[in-house]
Amino acid sequence: MQDIEVIEDAEAAAAALDPVRARLLAELAVPASAAGLAARVGIARQKVHYYLKALEAHGLVELAEERRHGGITERVLRASAASYVVSPAAVSPAAADPNASADHLSAAYLVALAGRLVREVGALARRAGASGNRLSTLTIDTRIGFRSAADRAAFADDLTAAVLDLAARYHHDDGRPHRLVVAAHPLPEEDQ
Repeated sequence: MQDIEVIEDAEAAAAALDPVRARLLAELAVPASAAGLAARVGIARQKVHYYLKALEAHGLVELAEERRHGGITERVLRASAASYVVSPAAVSPAAADPNASADHLSAAYLVALAGRLVREVGALARRAGASGNRLSTLTIDTRIGFRSAADRAAFADDLTAAVLDLAARYHHDDGRPHRLVVAAHPLPEEDQ
């Protein structure tokens, strides 16, 4: 089971976002048969089997094991990942494009960048996993409190200068290109 899977197919996204199927996916963090899952969630086994077939068709659940009971083979399934993120590629061509926004200080631009990040890293991670490799990434996530808008603007200027200096120092035209995204947004009230 992967830690996280990026869903790029529109039909797979629709299957995963269906409330009943989403619940079954969450329950399948622990492998179960259709009968065992039906007992846990209170849905008829036949309906659970139907939903599981749809999830399996999109690669969202996978066979964990087969158990033989007399002349019957019971299939035990598990979710293919502990959690899922739907890529903007699943809604393409309506996916947000950061190049379409001239205002690089807008929330729309930040969301479009985040969407592109999910799309690109999801595709790279899938390719790396398929070839048995690990995708190298760098992530920095921190909190900072600004006393004033002037402090926030000064921080932005200093950060921009530092990033441009580092990029100039380490960039090589013949090196493997990487994308660097630095973003800041206010924390939602519930996270403060």
